[in-house]
Amino acid sequence: MAISKELLEILVCPKCKGDIHLNEAGDGLICEKCRLLYEIKDDIPIMLIDEAKPLP
Repeated sequence: MAISKELLEILVCPKCKGDIHLNEAGDGLICEKCRLLYEIKDDIPIMLIDEAKPLP
């Protein structure tokens, strides 16, 4: 089960409160402003700043 479109519309980056979008692989959410990737594990987005991975 993938993340619903409705959930994606209301989720924001916890750091800057900016927009996020699904990455190409569908296994993470990206904040372009903060350059962070929030992983999705077991169909649950891990929206913790400390758990986010920096983008190259």
